[in-house]
Amino acid sequence: MKKTIFTKFIPLILLITLTLGCSNSNEAPIVNNRDMISADIIPPQDPLAVRTSKGASSLDLETPLRCSVNWKTQEMISALPFNITAFNLVKNGHNDILPRFEVTGFSFETMSAEKALLKLTKEAGIKLVAKDGPYAKIAAENLRGEFTEVVNMITEAADIYYSYDESKKTITISHKASFSLFTPQSRPIMLGLLDVLRGAGITDATTDWADYSITFDADYEIKNKIMGLIKSFEDNPTLIVYDISVFRLYPYDQQEEVNWQELMKAFDFGTIKTAKAGVIGRVLTTSNELNINTLREFLGTQAMIMPVSEGKFVVPNKWFARFDIGKCGSRTSLEQDLSILSQSSLEQKNRIFSNITLEATGGQITQFNVRSRLGENFLIIGIPNGIFGVDKPKSETVVFIVPRIIRTIKTTSKIKNNL
Repeated sequence: MKKTIFTKFIPLILLITLTLGCSNSNEAPIVNNRDMISADIIPPQDPLAVRTSKGASSLDLETPLRCSVNWKTQEMISALPFNITAFNLVKNGHNDILPRFEVTGFSFETMSAEKALLKLTKEAGIKLVAKDGPYAKIAAENLRGEFTEVVNMITEAADIYYSYDESKKTITISHKASFSLFTPQSRPIMLGLLDVLRGAGITDATTDWADYSITFDADYEIKNKIMGLIKSFEDNPTLIVYDISVFRLYPYDQQEEVNWQELMKAFDFGTIKTAKAGVIGRVLTTSNELNINTLREFLGTQAMIMPVSEGKFVVPNKWFARFDIGKCGSRTSLEQDLSILSQSSLEQKNRIFSNITLEATGGQITQFNVRSRLGENFLIIGIPNGIFGVDKPKSETVVFIVPRIIRTIKTTSKIKNNL
């Protein structure tokens, strides 16, 4: 095998072959943060330990936007102009420029990415630190070019990020990196992007409503999804907004459940358009004759209604988003860990396809595919409150949902504080 040669940088044509696989990072004798973790058993937390107050923990900057629904004047279709040039995804953190070496004849057989980088950086006199693992296996033959280019090829092939500290002559690699996503100054777009991030499992994003940015940690897969979402805005995507009301029902007669068949007597035939069963519960699609007010009037004859949560979430067309019930309800509510997830799309003649999932901390509760027309509502019924630990066997949770659409229009003009 040829020895790698480092010389003063001279641009050369690159000849590269890379293959991917899987590996355990233990193969490489490199500095690993995990080696510093003690194996001692950690005692349970002291229940009397000082913690952040509940009032401070419950502060949520999204609440004024997220948790208000105007049921009286809902716009089924609205237009939203936005500045397409405002989108920008930036990698955060300190990252010095790598030394300018020319690499010639760098080859290695299939090995883990950190071991390949260790081989490369050792000859350059640079220390390597791996923050996590395992990393993919790769192989290469006769890599040539600037040192920075070769490092980029290896890390990109293994879907890992790196940063360089010149003062310590150290490269640090990791599966995740911190990013800031700068967006148009549009609150619906910001809410939609936050809901997509949560749908991808990112729950610790930090939002800055002054400069309309979202900061989060992401691996290559999540980063590529976000880049795809940004690119989709070139085609003026539709945003699908769901206005939601969640409440519990406690029948006045504790021996009887809510009689949903009575809907057929209380409303004209055709008001209830479809009824579909899930693993648990049923979903009804209805005309707007059955709205939040007429529904409450009907239910009030049979049960006590206890509000749980009310708010909205935004789903970019054909994407997957998530709404956490607890964000718009009491933090002590039994349903605080309940989430509504939706993958939605707008079809011909303003039909909306909604793949709706109810999920709790322990996993999925139920799931429905709903195809509705714009102006129709849908109603999830028959979710036993026993799932949430309520000792009322005849009580249930109900989710009322009204879909709306926002048509986006890209522009290069500056648009500020678009509601």
